[in-house]
Amino acid sequence: MHDAAGTPPRSNPHGLPTTALALLAGVGACLLLPRLPPWPLLAAAFACGLGLWLRAGRAALAGVLLCGFGLAGLHAAATLAQQLPPALEQHDARVRGEILDLPQADPRGTRFLLRVDGDASQPAGLRGKRLRLSWYDAYSRAPSQPRPRDRLRAGSRWELVVRLRAPRGLRNPGGFDSEKQALLDRIAATGYVRDPEGARELAPPRGIDAWRERMSARIAQAVAVPSSRFVRALALGDTRGLDDIDWETLRAAGLTHLIAISGFHVGLVAGFFALLASLAWRSWPALGRHMPRVHAAGIACVLGALGYAAVAGFALPTLRTVLMIAVVVGARLFRRAQRAVDALALAALAMLLVDPLSLLSAGFWLSFAGVAWLLWCLPDANARSWGGRLREFVSAQAVATIGLLPLGVMLFGQASLAGPIANLLAIPWWSLVVVPLALAGTALEALHAGLGAWCWRLAAWTFDLAWPLFERLAHSPLALWWLPEARWFALPLALLGGLWLLLPRGVPGKPLALLLWLPLLWPDRRLPAQGEAELTVLDVGQGLSVLVRTTRHTLLYDMGPAVRDGFDAGERVDVPALHALGVRAVDVAVVSHGDNDHAGGFPALARAFPPGRAYTPDGAPPLPGGRSCVAGTEWNWDGVRFRFLHPPRDFPYLDNESGCVLRIEAAGHAALLMADVGEVIERRLLREAPVDLRADVVVVGHHGSRGSSDPAFVAATGAREAMISAGWGNRFHHPHRAVVQRWRDAGANVRVTFDDGADRVRLAATGVTVSARRAALPRLWDAARRQAETAGLSYRPE
Repeated sequence: MHDAAGTPPRSNPHGLPTTALALLAGVGACLLLPRLPPWPLLAAAFACGLGLWLRAGRAALAGVLLCGFGLAGLHAAATLAQQLPPALEQHDARVRGEILDLPQADPRGTRFLLRVDGDASQPAGLRGKRLRLSWYDAYSRAPSQPRPRDRLRAGSRWELVVRLRAPRGLRNPGGFDSEKQALLDRIAATGYVRDPEGARELAPPRGIDAWRERMSARIAQAVAVPSSRFVRALALGDTRGLDDIDWETLRAAGLTHLIAISGFHVGLVAGFFALLASLAWRSWPALGRHMPRVHAAGIACVLGALGYAAVAGFALPTLRTVLMIAVVVGARLFRRAQRAVDALALAALAMLLVDPLSLLSAGFWLSFAGVAWLLWCLPDANARSWGGRLREFVSAQAVATIGLLPLGVMLFGQASLAGPIANLLAIPWWSLVVVPLALAGTALEALHAGLGAWCWRLAAWTFDLAWPLFERLAHSPLALWWLPEARWFALPLALLGGLWLLLPRGVPGKPLALLLWLPLLWPDRRLPAQGEAELTVLDVGQGLSVLVRTTRHTLLYDMGPAVRDGFDAGERVDVPALHALGVRAVDVAVVSHGDNDHAGGFPALARAFPPGRAYTPDGAPPLPGGRSCVAGTEWNWDGVRFRFLHPPRDFPYLDNESGCVLRIEAAGHAALLMADVGEVIERRLLREAPVDLRADVVVVGHHGSRGSSDPAFVAATGAREAMISAGWGNRFHHPHRAVVQRWRDAGANVRVTFDDGADRVRLAATGVTVSARRAALPRLWDAARRQAETAGLSYRPE
């Protein structure tokens, strides 16, 4: 049987590392499925696997794998079943609950996590569930008035009226998968507070999160320099004070793993507690009659690690370290020899048995893989001299860089060439100087208010000594290296190449190992051939952004919406997609008209990819170096013809009706990008140039609203593919049911981004092909598919 800690049976003849790898393979195989098998099959797989594992025969490893498969499937099925049912979507609900973690405030609103009470007074579909909510300021509130949302505190209890929907996100190349994150965090629904003025606080803050928030406020008050935000992050895991520029600097310098509380920091605290216990037992030998000193130090070590993990909000890296410390201490207490690799394997087993969905987090792979590489490459690191320790530290940094680079590229699509250099200084300086001072200040402040201020100030001062160097590295040519999305086989090949490179000296052929990295570091960008073109209709929510590529050129047509201090499609969708697709420069940017859902993302796009030329209609907000998109303007790239059809010269600016209509001709096929023009402009184009409207692909005007897609225009295009960019559950009810049916009746295949994610359309000599992101990369947590299966709809009706 398993014990309370979830450790495997002792009778298992296979080693712990092999068992852990088998469990990892089983969990991973389940989570890679495009959809889950029925839960009875998952339960049967878990039961059969557990039986084989417990028998500890030749089939034990198969049992471990089957057990992991079934356990992961049951966890995923239970979590997905807890998400908000369709009947409760877009309806107001009154809920009571406790605020978890630290609320994140910005000028526009506050985001927070609420756990709904589990009693019968709460809505049946929400009892005991976790909701990710936003509280926005009322538009009628004067700036001088106090904001009700400022009273939100971690650990407090509130009664709120909220509007909810099941977790659903955007799917784009290089984009963040919010649906996977909701599964990992056990989020049942997302939404916002409907009646801010009627919100009622039921109980004041309490608990460890409330203590963390109070302590963070004390640091901010005691340390009156900008680096106070980093002291709060290092001491308490409170990264709310870090802005986008801070994160960009940390990513470029390869230091994001150090700025929040990491496993190394937990180890420091655990070792300090063990030292205190050992000193106490040495000072009072009589204590040894009740418990041996080694046992006392071990227990104090685990308690210190557990307490600090609580201070960090039980972040995943801290929990992994606590498990590893507990395993090592347990082995010492029971006087069993324990290799470091066995401790690592046992921690992985415990982590996967307790929460198999943690395999979906990047932190799981980076931390366990990092430790595994170090144990394999540096098994006898026990140098005594300072020179030997320095060589070991540099060797460890080299191993981590080579071993973790493939994982970092696959998980984040980027690599920091400055990272190894920055980490050589940051790891010892932050972990041995800045962090201990920050922690000492927190401990002193916990003993008496005001006692820790001097330590925090000293921590900020020592942090400021090195931060300018890291900023210079972040802005150097060694900063972030963005890499295109690679094929699935690139990662195992690169890991094999890393293994080959890290083999002992004398192993032949090491330069050849670099060839195994080519599919990862220099992947095929799958660019169109000469005379062909590719259009990617990005999933930007309620807005539009279309990327057009030829063999050697790139055009971006609209950039999606942006909200001040909120979602910015240029930053969150366009730029990551361009990086993931291997775009190195934007030759032309077209802002079809000035509405925010088309032009909002342009500033973020221009910061990362300054366009060579920019087009927008006369009368629209001007662009740097912008030109007018006048009908008749045309150019040719790599055998592909681009031509504006609207607006004509001297046409007045009429918002939607002045949108830049672009025609693209490639390989004997054509595409029309219709911006937000309506039926009036469609009829005008039909009268003046009906031949120009004939197209295989049409990006439907105005998101499929009822004021666009005139029947005669639809018939004149003869389109086989009608692409609609719209946000799920948008307040305009785009696309309109009649418009969708009109295109279908004309013979077009209608595709909507909130169903498909990003759609890639290839205009090639062999024909027109379309690939939808959600269909090409299916995931078992895919919200669009699950909601369509539940509701029997492909789009939301009016």
